[in-house]
Amino acid sequence: MLKHNSLLAYYSLKHNSLLAFYVKLFKMEREITHSLVDWKNRAKRKPILFRGARQVGKTYTVEEFARNHFTNFLKINLELQKDICPLLTSTNSIKSLITELGLYFDIEIIPGKTLLFIDEIQSCPEAIALLRYFYEEMPELHVIAAGSLLDHTLSEMKYSMPVGRIEFLYMYPMSFKEFLIVSGGRKLISYLEAYKPGEAFSELLHRKLIEYLRIYFFVGGMPEAVKYYISDGKLNETSRIHNEIITSLKYDFAKYGTRKQQEYLELVMLYSAKNVGNKVKYSNISKEIRSLNLKEAFHKLELSRIIHLIRYSNAGGVPLSNHNKDDIFKPLFFDIGLVNTIGKIQLINIQKLITMNEGALAEQFIGQELLTAEKTYIDPQLFYWIREKKNSNAEVDYIFQHNNKIYPIEVKAGKTGSLKSLHVYLLEKKFHTGIRFNLDMPNYGNFSTKVRIGNSTEELNYNLISLPLYMCFVLPEIIDSSPFSGVQQIAQTNVSSIK
Repeated sequence: MLKHNSLLAYYSLKHNSLLAFYVKLFKMEREITHSLVDWKNRAKRKPILFRGARQVGKTYTVEEFARNHFTNFLKINLELQKDICPLLTSTNSIKSLITELGLYFDIEIIPGKTLLFIDEIQSCPEAIALLRYFYEEMPELHVIAAGSLLDHTLSEMKYSMPVGRIEFLYMYPMSFKEFLIVSGGRKLISYLEAYKPGEAFSELLHRKLIEYLRIYFFVGGMPEAVKYYISDGKLNETSRIHNEIITSLKYDFAKYGTRKQQEYLELVMLYSAKNVGNKVKYSNISKEIRSLNLKEAFHKLELSRIIHLIRYSNAGGVPLSNHNKDDIFKPLFFDIGLVNTIGKIQLINIQKLITMNEGALAEQFIGQELLTAEKTYIDPQLFYWIREKKNSNAEVDYIFQHNNKIYPIEVKAGKTGSLKSLHVYLLEKKFHTGIRFNLDMPNYGNFSTKVRIGNSTEELNYNLISLPLYMCFVLPEIIDSSPFSGVQQIAQTNVSSIK
């Protein structure tokens, strides 16, 4: 039986029928759980620090992981239980700390059988530094910490960061694959994962997947919105959830600084959601606000993981980050469903969602999918390429690095569309293979075209892998199994000039 004063902190996982009922009612399977299971089973492990935007499911995922893999679970919420902070920060021994926590919460903390979860750890920044001592003094105990606005705390820490003694996991809203799982599309996922370029593809399944995609474009991947949609199948309820999330994000701005700074944050947040995929020019946001203030707002929103910046890269070598310019970027919002709500896109337009705003939603979708496709222990970066020259402007939506090779990605909202920018990039960089995402069925082939750059015209022979938007999560496997996997020119690492 739970102690009254520990109700918020302790779940006896064998007897918490309320939690079990909720999980049975709606179970969200998150891909990051596989990383947690691998971590649990390692002979040597470090405490985990979860990083991600608000309300993407960090706490739920840890609780569900504990329920399925541990006998006992001690959860300490440092935002609600502030009296625990002094205990965590004044201890001289992890062993004595664990003994005192066990007595306080009336739980036997058994290494190997108990998961200790420190939630909202940003409310007690000194506790982050404490994590290193769990690794040094009691590595057999499983410890996970998480929090909101955590990247702000890490950037402002006055204490020594326990580098090399903790590991980070990065979490995002539910991906399209995760949405398919909870929507009953698990077999469709298996079908897509087994597909090899050149094989026949079912037109019936293609239409089914496009319908799932349209729904995902509207619902998005915020777990609460997905939960409401799955539970009653009504799309209009998700808009209410989206608005509640947006309001809570605005309330968070009060933690960032002055009232003026809060106004800048809200302005930039809304601008980013409405201008996905457009190169940022500060004067287009406001002619009255100083560029420095707007730049700071973008930085803080990026730390909050509310937006991601798609940075320009010359894309002349790997890693792409060695060839980028931080001051040239496009915004990507953290959830496509919230983009729709901020843009006041009505439910009546559900059939036209994918092609609206000149394909901005399609570009938003691919950006989110590329983020979640990265390994969970890597903080991913997104890049694009742009050429701004008289009579030969070009822009490639994303530049994707895979196995030390670089692939340009063009995103099209319909089934057709010009690939002029892709052609210019391939010709200029002397690469051989490009990627296109659109609404058509998968296809690939070798093509020849004439490319005009400035006053000259040249012949380009290239390979094109064309995939429907919904197949982005299998892009690495598609590249590896395509006939072109070995013919893309390997990028040279000694290219340093940015043009």
